[in-house]
Amino acid sequence: MLFAGLPSIPNTHAMFVLCLTLGALYLFKRDDIALETSSLAVIAVLTVYFAIFPYEVRGEELDPVTFFHGFGHEALVTVCALMIIGQAIVLTGALEPIGRTLSRMWKVSPSFSLLATLIIAGTLSAFVNNTPIVVLLLPILISVAIRTQSNVSGMLLPMGLATLVGGMFTTIGTSTNLLVVSVAADMGMERFGMFDFAPIVLPGAIVAMLYLWLVAPKILPQREATMPDTSPRLFSAYLHVGENCPLIGEKVSKAIKLTDGMIRIQSIQRGKDFHKLLPLPDTLIKENDRIHVKDTPDRLREYESVLKATLHSGKHKIDAEHPLDPGNQVLAEIVVILGSGLIGKTLKSANFSSEYGISAVALHREGKPMDIERQSIGSIPLRVGDILLVQGDADQIEELKSQQGILVVDGAAKVVQSEKAPIALGVLFGVVLMPVFGILPIVISAICGVFILLASRCLNWQEISSALSTQVILIVAASLALGAAMVSTGAAQYLAEIFVALSSSLPVGGVLAALMLLLAILTNIVSNNAAAVIGTPIAISVAQQLGAPAEPFVLAVLFGANLSYATPMAYKTNLLVMNAGGYQFSDFVKVGVPLIGLMWVTLSITLNLIYFA
Repeated sequence: MLFAGLPSIPNTHAMFVLCLTLGALYLFKRDDIALETSSLAVIAVLTVYFAIFPYEVRGEELDPVTFFHGFGHEALVTVCALMIIGQAIVLTGALEPIGRTLSRMWKVSPSFSLLATLIIAGTLSAFVNNTPIVVLLLPILISVAIRTQSNVSGMLLPMGLATLVGGMFTTIGTSTNLLVVSVAADMGMERFGMFDFAPIVLPGAIVAMLYLWLVAPKILPQREATMPDTSPRLFSAYLHVGENCPLIGEKVSKAIKLTDGMIRIQSIQRGKDFHKLLPLPDTLIKENDRIHVKDTPDRLREYESVLKATLHSGKHKIDAEHPLDPGNQVLAEIVVILGSGLIGKTLKSANFSSEYGISAVALHREGKPMDIERQSIGSIPLRVGDILLVQGDADQIEELKSQQGILVVDGAAKVVQSEKAPIALGVLFGVVLMPVFGILPIVISAICGVFILLASRCLNWQEISSALSTQVILIVAASLALGAAMVSTGAAQYLAEIFVALSSSLPVGGVLAALMLLLAILTNIVSNNAAAVIGTPIAISVAQQLGAPAEPFVLAVLFGANLSYATPMAYKTNLLVMNAGGYQFSDFVKVGVPLIGLMWVTLSITLNLIYFA
């Protein structure tokens, strides 16, 4: 029989943890529920269940409070410290010389410059979170495409995927690596060194870089910019209240109601001197008032029709001879990136317009314009990777470039070189070299690095708080809690037994490859951190049942959880690249699936040659 070799059903607590894990993976991929909320719900449900229904491990009752230990786990502390150090690298402009060099190289040889860009992006990502690398290179590549009239879609996606490949080289390359290494060490395995698995990754990385350089740009279709110049602009205009206008004697709130809340009144001008009044809801509208509004041409015409007022631009009625004029307003595209204070907020609640003196015209999400219909852009909660078309004076747009957590993608973003850049780079090298030479563990060297950055005033506490991501913190804590519960209740052992039974016809090397492929599929659907933390104890159990060394199976989980190439939501930088390049979901599938196949085959062969040859 097909399922004759499957293990018997485990205990009630193990089944509960397995069901909760499935529920968690489902919640983590939902777009309509905040990842932070899902993570917190998982921790709450897990701890409440074990508090109400106690569970004994080797004769001792399992304390539910232990599931909160993930918040103080060394892996999470290290991840947070490295996010802060990455923020310092960005804010001090430490990577600007690399950006300038790459920009000059593109003028000489575009083909070899793309290869150099891929190699440099991958190398940097082995030591620094790849988000700052992508943020650095996006404007450079877009600027190059504009100057050379090249296809930008052939540059951005390969660059973004190259940073993911590079992140696999070291234990600090990605948060996924750190989590797998730490969880494996918690379970009794010898801790991996900084570069222990770099030789295994190298053959796959060489194959990946050649593919991204020579093949990917050719199979990617040419995509238009996400927001072309024909995107709607905002225009200032005046609605003149004539003698037949029904608004005479009515309150401002009536005008807002008639337009379904869409109209945004800037001010009301009254009398011969055009004295400005604040458009308070109770302000009465009088004959000959001029209502100052700002919106797209279509909506301005709609307001004119609904309110039965006359649309003017300056002193002239708007007609063929006196069209709408945006004046000195310019358009720019900005991307909300990790660390932004806008994440989870609406533009309205963040006072975006008054804070920066610019207006949002359109919102694109996952490469497509959002269908906002009658809802205001200001009422949409923002996510990482959202791209906004904004309008304002050139000086206001330039000032926006200095704001944290906002990437201005107009081909002209500049990073100001800071005299503190050498300090930030020195801290990064120190944090990496200390564990390499066995002087300090990475968690301690990273914390010391953050302290040095504070003491040298490379960062302040506000900048540190903006560098930390509540999403990362909570999903790591929730994943660690689930992983601990799976080990304690035997759920991990049960899943390992099922996996071994289903793959019993395969040799040990085949089971190893199958485990990596399973993680690769999972990481493109749900959070890669969750997949890695949950997969690590299963990998160790599989190795124990096969009588094989645990190390290659743990590495199979680590590598598989990093193969997040095939979907834009698989990794946060994929969304940044998708929006900036105007890519579609199918583009990631077209380029990412073959890349996963190449990496999977190469890494599987390398692991088998090293451990089972």
